[in-house]
Amino acid sequence: MFFHVQRLINEIVPDEPDPAAANALQEGLGGQFGEMRTMMQYLFQSFNFRGPTGKPFRDLLYGVGTEEIGHVELIATTIARLVDGSPRYQGNPTHLDEPGEGGATPLSVALGGGNIHHWLVGAQGALPVDAQGDPWTGKYVYDSGNLPLNLLYNLMLESTGRLQKCRLYEMTANKTARSTIAYLIVRDQAHENAYAKALEALGVEWNKLLPIPKTSAERFPEVKTLLDQGLQSKQYTFNIDQLNEAAKVFNGPSPSKDGTELSTEQAPEGAPMEIAVERPEEFGPGLDSELMELVQATADMEMFTPAGQYGPTGS
Repeated sequence: MFFHVQRLINEIVPDEPDPAAANALQEGLGGQFGEMRTMMQYLFQSFNFRGPTGKPFRDLLYGVGTEEIGHVELIATTIARLVDGSPRYQGNPTHLDEPGEGGATPLSVALGGGNIHHWLVGAQGALPVDAQGDPWTGKYVYDSGNLPLNLLYNLMLESTGRLQKCRLYEMTANKTARSTIAYLIVRDQAHENAYAKALEALGVEWNKLLPIPKTSAERFPEVKTLLDQGLQSKQYTFNIDQLNEAAKVFNGPSPSKDGTELSTEQAPEGAPMEIAVERPEEFGPGLDSELMELVQATADMEMFTPAGQYGPTGS
């Protein structure tokens, strides 16, 4: 089972809305090498894992796969903030209070670039699609049932994903987008290290077959800050009820040959998570006064049956 901590795995730096950056980030979410792909691929490899002697490798896959759930949450939230662009919520004093009043068009930004479905379908939120608007598909997921093959494929997947995110970083100067992209670049490198180290433990000389692409990402200031913290050499565990054995694999000198040592630790504390405000122009107002009264009435009800037993919500 999984538990949800209502905190983001990394802080999102505030900046102005940027629909074009949001659409580009959709590739990092729902594209062939995006976070939805890595999440599903590693978790299914974990679910289908065979052989108790391989538990350190299974724990490693579970740790990375579970972290990827947090990455999906992070990048989806980032996209939502980048398309949160109605003028009435951006401090525009000349904007009319009521959507449509006097010919006002609160969602005119939807026609100015990016993916119109962010407004038309997603109500200013992320979508499970790539940058072309094509839906994510489970056909992306690879699980051969063979551990070395899976690890080799995963290493290639992380390398390609990091390469794409470096390109995404070069496409935008938006601080909101770059804060998330930089974090994912560094964590992709950590996952490359995890799969490279796992292959080495199995005697696979991966570096003769698959050189990890050199991106010089440390020249990006946000990336360098994270690299200086050693974030590329840490692997998180999300186990809370039993010994995690991933450290039997993820240890020793980093395969990145950057002079760091690999280490495992509990999941990061994370950053505060905020709930977006209502969006009347999207007809997504949240709870109006009538609904609030119903909620309060429900909360005040005594949940007992006539026989004195607990009702459906009791225990």
